[in-house]
Amino acid sequence: MTETIEMLDEAWALSPAVALRPEPFGAMAYHFGNRKLTFLKRMQLVDVVRGLAGCPDVRSTLQAADVPESQWPGYVAALHGLAATDMIRPRPAPAGATSEGAVA
Repeated sequence: MTETIEMLDEAWALSPAVALRPEPFGAMAYHFGNRKLTFLKRMQLVDVVRGLAGCPDVRSTLQAADVPESQWPGYVAALHGLAATDMIRPRPAPAGATSEGAVA
């Protein structure tokens, strides 16, 4: 559960080595570096993965994609799986940001 809470407050993005190809069921994610192929079988998960880079954290990405809060643990588990294969990566904090998110 702690991993879920932590990830919700972290900034993530699609790996630059990954291409998403739309499919009727959702999308295929292909990693050109490690040659992994992953099927995203829900359009809402595709929306979340695409939205990661444009939101400050996973929590706001899930909110922007209209994912009901009761489903967040499942989405975070899916994001953990994508992170394990380098499909998504943590985004570094902006230059000059402190651990509290304030700019120094």
